[in-house]
Amino acid sequence: MLVETEQAYRAVSSRDARFDGCFVTAVRTTGIYCRPSCPARTPKPDNVDFYPTTAAAQGAGYRACRRCLPDAVPGSPEWDLRADLAGRAMRLIRDGEVERSGVDGLAAQLGYSTRQLTRVLTGELGAGPLSLARAHRAHSARVLIERTALPFSDVAFAAGFASLRQFNDTVREVFAATPTALRARRTPAEANFAGNVHLRLPARPPFDSDGVLGFLAARSIHGVEDTGPGRYTRALRLAHGPAMVTLRPDTDHVKCSLRLSDLRDLASAVNRLRRLFDLDADPVAVDSTLGADPALADTVHRTPGVRVPGSVDGDEILIRALLGQQISVAAARTAARRLTERLGEPLDTPDGAVHTLFPTSDALASEAADVLTGPRRRVETVVAAAGALADGTLRIDPGRDADELRAELQSFPGIGPWTASYVIMRVLGAPDVLLDGDLVLRKGARALGIPDTSTGLRTHSERWRPWRAYAGMHCWRAASTLSRTEAP
Repeated sequence: MLVETEQAYRAVSSRDARFDGCFVTAVRTTGIYCRPSCPARTPKPDNVDFYPTTAAAQGAGYRACRRCLPDAVPGSPEWDLRADLAGRAMRLIRDGEVERSGVDGLAAQLGYSTRQLTRVLTGELGAGPLSLARAHRAHSARVLIERTALPFSDVAFAAGFASLRQFNDTVREVFAATPTALRARRTPAEANFAGNVHLRLPARPPFDSDGVLGFLAARSIHGVEDTGPGRYTRALRLAHGPAMVTLRPDTDHVKCSLRLSDLRDLASAVNRLRRLFDLDADPVAVDSTLGADPALADTVHRTPGVRVPGSVDGDEILIRALLGQQISVAAARTAARRLTERLGEPLDTPDGAVHTLFPTSDALASEAADVLTGPRRRVETVVAAAGALADGTLRIDPGRDADELRAELQSFPGIGPWTASYVIMRVLGAPDVLLDGDLVLRKGARALGIPDTSTGLRTHSERWRPWRAYAGMHCWRAASTLSRTEAP
C-alpha cells in the first residue's frame, strides 16, 4: 500500500476520502471491507486488517460494504507511480486484458510466465491475476445490474463471467446480496436502455476539470471529437466495436454517458476514460510538492488539482504526436483532420458533430502518404510507425515498460525524445515525465521565473519529483496565459 498501517488507521478514524481507492479496511468482527471514508462507526484497531486491493480482501473471505460501496471509488494512484510488473499488470487488468486474452495472454503481453506473474502479484498485492480480474468483473456486474434493465444472463456475459452460475455466486459472495436484491435498490430513472449506460466516475478533489477540457478542446479532431461548455464528446474504438461517450465534469466526479456496441467493452471503456481525465491522481500529494516551490506556489494556489490528460488509444496518440512534431497545435490538428476525413471509418450511429473513428494503423500505413503534406521525413515516419503498429512489431498500451517503449520509439528515424516522452506521459500515465525540450513549456517556465534552457529546467525540476508531468501542465498553462495577454 501507499501508506503504513498506522497512517491507514488514522485515515479511517478521520474518514479521509483522499485515501479512498488506495486501500480497503476489512473488519474481522463483521466480515465486511469498506473504503476509508465509510460513515460507519470506526472499528477498534485490533479488529481491522488493511488490504491494497478489493481482490485481496475478497480472497481473505470479506464481502463488500453495501453502505459505502468500496468498489465505486477513484482508483489507486499507485499504478501510475509504480513502473514495476505489478503496476503494469494492474493497468492492463483494469483495461480488461484478462477477459480478452486470459491470464496467459496477460502474462505474455508483459513478457513473463503465468506462474511468475501470479507469484509476483500475489506477493505484492495479496491476489493473483484471476482474483484481481474477478474483482473488476464484480464491479462491472454491479454497475450493469443497477444502471441497466438488461437480463441477468446478458449482464453476466457483458461483465466477463463464463456462466450465469459463476456470476450469481460472485455477486452473492462479494456483495452479500443476490443480483435481484441489488437491482431492487435501483430507482426507475436509473434504468438505461441496453448499450446505453450513464455513470458517475469519481475523482479526488480538488479537480481542475477546466484544464483537461481546455487541453482536449485545443487538440480536438473534427469528426472524432467535439467539445462545448463543460462537455467533451468523442468516438472510441474498443475491442468489440465502436462506442460514443460524452463526459461532463463536476467538482468531484465526471458524468459519463456511454453508448456501446457491445457491453463487454464497459470495463475497458470506463478505465480508458478515467485515464483520459486522470481521475485516479492524488491532487493533494501533487499540490503539496509543487506548491513548495516558490516559482510554482502562486499557480498551484490559483489552480489546484491540475491533471495530466491521458489517452483512450495508444496508437492514436503516437500518430497525433508525430503530426505535432515541430509545428503548432493548430497545424497538427489540421493534419489530423485531413487524415480522418480521408481514412477514418464512418460511424453507423453518429452523434452530432462526432461521426468518424480515427483511422486504423493499417489504413495509415497504406494510404497516409497520399494524404499528408509537409516535410517528407515526417510523412515517412508516420507511415513507418503506422506499419509497425499494424503488424505488431510496435505495441503501445498501458502495460508497456516506459524505458523499453522509449527505446523502441526512438529507434525509428524521425522519432526523438520529445515524442517518446509525450507518448509515455499520455499513454502510461507516467507522472514524472518532463518535456524539457518543448518550446511552449519552456516559454511558460520563463514566465514563472524558472530557467528556460533544457539544462536549467531539468536541474530546477528535481524538486518536483515524482510529479514533473504535473509541473509541466502548470508551465503550459502559464504559456497560454502569457500568449493571451500578449495578443493585440
